[in-house]
Amino acid sequence: MTFGIIVAVIGALSFAAASVLQALGAERVAQRAQHRTELRSNTPHPTLRSTAATMLTVPFLIGFAFDIVGFVATIVSARLIPLFLSQTIISARMVATAVLAAIVLKVSLTWREWVSGAVVILSLILLAISAGREGSDYDAWMGWATLVAGPLLIVIGIVGARVLKRRIAAFAGLIAGAIFGVMAVASRVLTGVSPLQPGVLFTDPALYALLISGIGGFYLFTVALQTGSVNGAAAALVVGQTVLPGAVGIIFLGDVTRSGWGPAAIVAFVAAVVGGVILASSGAVTAVEKAESVNLPAGYGHGS
Repeated sequence: MTFGIIVAVIGALSFAAASVLQALGAERVAQRAQHRTELRSNTPHPTLRSTAATMLTVPFLIGFAFDIVGFVATIVSARLIPLFLSQTIISARMVATAVLAAIVLKVSLTWREWVSGAVVILSLILLAISAGREGSDYDAWMGWATLVAGPLLIVIGIVGARVLKRRIAAFAGLIAGAIFGVMAVASRVLTGVSPLQPGVLFTDPALYALLISGIGGFYLFTVALQTGSVNGAAAALVVGQTVLPGAVGIIFLGDVTRSGWGPAAIVAFVAAVVGGVILASSGAVTAVEKAESVNLPAGYGHGS
């Protein structure tokens, strides 16, 4: 349990560091581009040249390495601790993102953001205390279910982003979070890992569900950032990434709380999600997400 919590915390911190570093790289390229008048003020999307320049900056490359660490930590922690705990800790990256943004990007934090961060941390501590064992008794169909659910959610997200006229960012962010939740569930039900059995691993549908969901979730969250409110996208991501896998873990995978700690776990979970949503809507996180979205390829917006 302790090791799984540590891994999840490492994942949250890695994602936060990646976001701030990538935002820093995007900000530098955008400033240089504006200086050269490469980007006109009325251009809604950047050029592919500026996108490539962003991806080749040192901060962005280091941030990408942190992203990889974060994804690995997400997968590992999902196998070691209950999903309602691991995914909530991962979503708490919003706390670290806000603090790092204040330090690196010089973004001021309001009292509401400090209070929300404290609530999230305290809630995670209570959630960790109340968490019981992770489930290990589940049916074989769960692997196939994740392989169906991931692509289905991706299609729903893409079609919805094309059809909806309003609140596209919140919708795409919510679906992206749910897809990341599917990735966490696929990580849990994946077989052939310990001990390593390549024949079993590469024939397990959960492996391909994990890969597809990771890529699809990243793409849809990118769409969310490019099509509307960053606040709505990030807040919806927190909800989708925590509630869905938490519920699946309890209902289908056998995740439990410690005896008598169920009510405390529910309160802690709700408080952590609410605090995460507030932080996702904060000025600090918004500044980071906006900077990250500045140099993404044209065509990620409406009609992507």
